[in-house]
Amino acid sequence: MMWQKYPGSRQSIPLGTKVLFGGVFGAGGFALVYYLIQKFHSRSLYYKLAVEQLQSHPEAQEALGPPLNIHYLKLTDRENFVDIADAKLKIPVSGSKSEGLLYVHSSRGGPFQRWHLDEVFLELKDGQQIPVFKLSGENGDEVKKE
Repeated sequence: MMWQKYPGSRQSIPLGTKVLFGGVFGAGGFALVYYLIQKFHSRSLYYKLAVEQLQSHPEAQEALGPPLNIHYLKLTDRENFVDIADAKLKIPVSGSKSEGLLYVHSSRGGPFQRWHLDEVFLELKDGQQIPVFKLSGENGDEVKKE
């Protein structure tokens, strides 16, 4: 009497339908989290500073060619690493002439201090490396733009 089998009854949902909806919601949730992590990285100071350095570096601009395209990070790459004091990223970039990876190393003194770039260089697909920015000096006081 509890489960009636006529229209408007309280039938349980078939297992196949539950699995289908569970898979759709699970995949959608994963995609949303992946997107939010990408968005978090692209809005972070270490990411923005590196992209600004690339955009203001004429040799790198010439090697890539206009327009400059910044692509999503590969979150599964073990070389993309961020913790409280250090950030190391490989940002995929491309242009009309070539493509490559923008290697970024950034650090800060503590959790509530500002990020600063230590080194940024562009490695093109053909293996050519173009230094974009390097922090020089023992104390990190002197900044050298290459």
